[in-house]
Amino acid sequence: MNWGKCMNNSVDGAEPKIAVVIPCYRVGKLVLDLIPRIGSEVGWIFIVDDACPVNTGDLVLAECKDSRVHVIKHAQNQGVGGATITGYKAAAQTAAIAVVKLDGDGQMDPALIGRLSRPIVAGRSDYVKGNRFHRIRDVSSMPWVRLFGNAGLSFLTKLSSGYWQLFDPTNGFTAIHRDVLQELELDNIAKRYFFESDMLYNLNQVRAVVTEMPMWAVYGDEPSSLNPAKVMLPFLKGNLRNFGRRLVYSYFIRNFSLASLELLFSIPLILFSIFYGGWHWVEGRISGLPTVPGIVMTAALPLIIGVQLFLSWLNYDVANQPTQPIHPFINEGDDV
Repeated sequence: MNWGKCMNNSVDGAEPKIAVVIPCYRVGKLVLDLIPRIGSEVGWIFIVDDACPVNTGDLVLAECKDSRVHVIKHAQNQGVGGATITGYKAAAQTAAIAVVKLDGDGQMDPALIGRLSRPIVAGRSDYVKGNRFHRIRDVSSMPWVRLFGNAGLSFLTKLSSGYWQLFDPTNGFTAIHRDVLQELELDNIAKRYFFESDMLYNLNQVRAVVTEMPMWAVYGDEPSSLNPAKVMLPFLKGNLRNFGRRLVYSYFIRNFSLASLELLFSIPLILFSIFYGGWHWVEGRISGLPTVPGIVMTAALPLIIGVQLFLSWLNYDVANQPTQPIHPFINEGDDV
């Protein structure tokens, strides 16, 4: 991994509190147009060249005039998540309060960086994500393939992460408190396109407060690098794995409550009803004989009770989202 820095111009104005990480792969000169649009509230800009075939890092080193810019080059491609994690580790060594991830293709407006970071700087949130679905006018301009693909991926991420209030969890325009980075096992977070969803799962495990900022997205004629048809199966697999891990850690290892019992009993009851009732239904269809009322009740009653228990657990899970930011307490022991 190689480092480089642009050596001109200083940042004027108030002391900056924000660092920006820009993962770059096939970005090229687009990032050169993006950097000048990043305001003085940002004191550090980390360009992570993820073994870019168009040598974006070298281009920035040769042509940028901004002293805030540091270039990090990967010898091998690690994916958007791997590039972002490299930038996070570098930003964690600065004096920044908030660390923003910004794509280099211009689809995220740098003018929103301050607004995105405000809840973190003010101490109200640990992690903030953009939400492209907040305004109807923004949704109407979104390509329908992206709209339906993101809706499906968003639901899976809600299920696996436990952040049910998020409506655009696959959005890559994010800000995180620098101190929260040290609470995460960054090297164990997914490196490719599953990074955003896996990040939310890991944030839930440390009980970080996650909020959203309404935003608009700019879509040009460039093809999306995220093909919903290709990533749906890997996303389904990853989210189901995280969902199972979250249930075990949150309801049976780290905590055990009435909701744990509701979950523990609801699933076996529902499965019993489905298999028991289905077996006798098939048997009745083959034999042509009517199903005995006792069998119907034996299948229906556990299903009713199981569904009620599951809905009660789901209500608890939706309400059991972190509300107290963790970053003020991470280093409090250092002052003792």
